Formats: sequence, structure tokens, C-alpha cells
Amino acid sequence: MTRIRVAALALTRRDETGEALLLVRKRGSRRFMLPGGKFEADETDAACLAREIREELALAFDPGTAVRLGRFEAQAANEPGHIVEATVYRQDAAPGLNPVCGAEIEEIRWLALTGGTDEAALPLAPLLTGPFLARLRAASPTRSASPGA
Repeated sequence: MTRIRVAALALTRRDETGEALLLVRKRGSRRFMLPGGKFEADETDAACLAREIREELALAFDPGTAVRLGRFEAQAANEPGHIVEATVYRQDAAPGLNPVCGAEIEEIRWLALTGGTDEAALPLAPLLTGPFLARLRAASPTRSASPGA
């Protein structure tokens, strides 16, 4: 199987209802996934995420406030016969954050990480249905003293 290397961002927000994870759905896809994407020639993780987050959500990525969660592998959501290798970073959303659909993004949703969850109602990319969400929830500041550890 062909491998696709990507950088992805687990952007989380906290409010009175708990913690939530920002997910995107690309045009022509039915599955929700983390924002981010494929590397261009000689890009670092930070450069790739800065470019992808700006293009997809019209947001700035600050590598100084992001925590590397690790590398995760799963079947690619939109490319049959491919494995995605994602290096994932976590970042807390600034108050008043306003992501907008850009580039190939058709829809933005927030997935509840604490309290009630709407996970079953959203078709998720394989990367999100594996161990990733469990690790993210375990590292939640509302459940752990060391976010992203």
C-alpha cells in the first residue's frame, strides 16, 4: 500500500458544555477529519500546518503553543488503497476563534470530547476511529494534569 505523509492539527476548545475538537469535511467526501494536509517539498511540520490551516480555515498556526501528540496511521479516508501517516499536534483554540471554510473544505464541525458525544452521528475518517480519539481524550486538560502528554 502507498503511504501518504501528512501533518494534522487537533484544535480544541473549552466552554461551559465541555471540550470539543474541530473537524473538517472536504468537498466530495462524506467523512470528517482533522484539518491539515500533505507536505510540500522540504516543508517542516510547522510550515506544513501553517500553510494548510491558513488555506483550509483562514487561521494562523502558532507552533509555539502546539503540543506534538504523536504519529498515527490508518487507511486514508479519500484515497482507497493508501495508508495515511499523520503527525498530529494539539492546540487550544483562542477565545472567539472563527474558522471559515476555505480551499477544499465544505463543512466544519465541533466533536464533543467531554460530556455527551455526537461521535456516532458523524462519519469519521479512519484515523479518528482508531486509538487517536482515546489518546486525545486521555490527554484532555479536564481529565489530566499534563495536556498532550
